Amino acid sequence: MAKGLTKRSENYSAWYNELVKKADLAENSAVRGCMVIKPHGYAIWEKMQAQLDKMFKETGHYNAYFPIFIPKSFFSKEASHVEGFAKECAVVTHYRLKNDPDGQGVVVDEDAKLEEELIVRPTSETVIWDSYKNWIQSYRDLPVLLNQWANVVRWEMRTRLFLRTAEFLWQEGHTAHATRQEAEAEALQMMNVYADFVENYMALPVLKGVKTESERFAGAENTYCIEALMQDGKALQAGTSHFLGQNFAKAFDVKFLDRNNKQEYVWGTSWGVSTRLMGALIMAHSDDEGLVLPPRLAPIQVVIVPIFKKEEELQAISQVADDLTARLRKLGLTVRYDNRDTHKPGWKFAEYEMKGVPVRIAIGPRDLANNQAEVARRDTKEKAIYPLEGIENKILQLMDEMHDNIYQRALAFREEHTTYVDTYDEFKRVLADKGGFIYAHWDGTAETEQAIKEETKATIRLIPLDAPEEPGTCIYSGKPSKRRVVFAVAY
Repeated sequence: MAKGLTKRSENYSAWYNELVKKADLAENSAVRGCMVIKPHGYAIWEKMQAQLDKMFKETGHYNAYFPIFIPKSFFSKEASHVEGFAKECAVVTHYRLKNDPDGQGVVVDEDAKLEEELIVRPTSETVIWDSYKNWIQSYRDLPVLLNQWANVVRWEMRTRLFLRTAEFLWQEGHTAHATRQEAEAEALQMMNVYADFVENYMALPVLKGVKTESERFAGAENTYCIEALMQDGKALQAGTSHFLGQNFAKAFDVKFLDRNNKQEYVWGTSWGVSTRLMGALIMAHSDDEGLVLPPRLAPIQVVIVPIFKKEEELQAISQVADDLTARLRKLGLTVRYDNRDTHKPGWKFAEYEMKGVPVRIAIGPRDLANNQAEVARRDTKEKAIYPLEGIENKILQLMDEMHDNIYQRALAFREEHTTYVDTYDEFKRVLADKGGFIYAHWDGTAETEQAIKEETKATIRLIPLDAPEEPGTCIYSGKPSKRRVVFAVAY
């Protein structure tokens, strides 16, 4: 299989774009800014989806589905929300086409104009809170803990596969609560669920924190987030969880009768992750030979490749391979036995390396004679010979070893690319020469935040939750600062 990936060190952006396509994850569609997610890419997303869905249900949430079309008037009800999304909204104005009498194909039928224009879902707070108004009357109806798996449309002008597309897949949780304390606890809980998933399944360490006021979700009182570091030293927002306060409840008049027989507005949250996580997975771990997939999210965890010249050799190997496949599957591992005679073993090795399959087992006639097999792991490219008897237990053990190794490698990279600075000159120098996460003092004003962003393209990724108070001086304005915040150039 021809590789030909641009080296990461030479052009990280080209490397990423080539890898997405050569690993058969996704491709650009005929619709500008949209993507086709191919079977291998979608299989990884399905594994992410299945694990997250399990974690959501374990925390008491239920799945539902709401319309993709949202009445335009709904967006006008929450001022900051409409302001935050207005530039990205796709709008449906007509519901029918007709043949052009001038022979130019089809045109919009002006007689079929909608009475009220519809927004194609960029996010679902408005349409969901309109439903909550009908569902919630009493404290007995609370909490409402819902999630939906859906697609959304945000009309991005500059797109990149998985990282930023006009249409993408995601989940969005929307919950309603009787008290501020419950809603805040929910928003914090879901941020921690995301962190748990990203670290324990994607093998990617994250920072936890809150967004600054200017970086919050449109319509939220507070936004919790997790941030990860990619191999080019740029940050990627891996998940957000928003405490909405009573903003949407007031906008849609969602009230309930509390235990004291008093009318109160409901408290809300929303939270989500998207196929952007696929971009994080690719960029955080992969190398110049292709994908490196954490074993817990790999669609195929083990591939068995027979090495043979004669048909009788293939038949003998297949008997052993079928038995081994059954033993591995009994341990819960996903296995493919690739006995195609249309491609040589070397081509297959390159294909599975490019696609990030964690473990490759090669079995040839000599291996059969010695009752052994060659095992290659994708993360370190190490090869070893193991006896066939009990090999399945060694492979299972390798899965955890590989996860830990991939995680520790990403953690070491993050630590190496985390810098504390005290002056603006030092800040700019580190940003230019090293990148990564930069801990620096900030005076807390939007003006300083915007000035730094305009001059350096670095943004405040988060205010760390675990950051102790550390009085200092803002690197830009020289004004007092309570604690350090985390800056980075981000995707």
